[in-house]
Amino acid sequence: MLNKPVENFTAAATNETTVQLSDLAGQQVVLYFYPKDNTPGCTTESQDFRDMHDDFAAANTVIFGVSRDSMRTHENFKTKHDFPFELISDPEETLCQQFDVIKEKNTFGKKHFGIERSTFLIDKDGVLRGEWRKVKVAGHAAEVLIAAQELNNKN
Repeated sequence: MLNKPVENFTAAATNETTVQLSDLAGQQVVLYFYPKDNTPGCTTESQDFRDMHDDFAAANTVIFGVSRDSMRTHENFKTKHDFPFELISDPEETLCQQFDVIKEKNTFGKKHFGIERSTFLIDKDGVLRGEWRKVKVAGHAAEVLIAAQELNNKN
């Protein structure tokens, strides 16, 4: 997938918006996939992206969080933490499948399928330029910001 065009997608997001990749041409896009709203790691990761939002914007980069949570849960999560970006609700796992982030997990000895914390950086022409899988939250948003800034400076 890296350095290949990302297939166009349309997805429902918070604030009654619809995100379509083709509409974002000319801007870089960060898609960060996370397991669940209002859980400690996911909250911290989202807050980190929130706190660096202005720096991402200065690097011509828009941010979207993606999980399988409902739109109602997303709206509450976004409001509670004052996220300045939209959250994409993907209950059918369409976007999750496109980016291959659904993985078998083992939680307290029980196997199940869920989102593997992953982030993708798409350039202004719709080409995948950055991919982080099995993300550890600490320092992750800053690492993605550096990549977005470097990519923006090349263009």
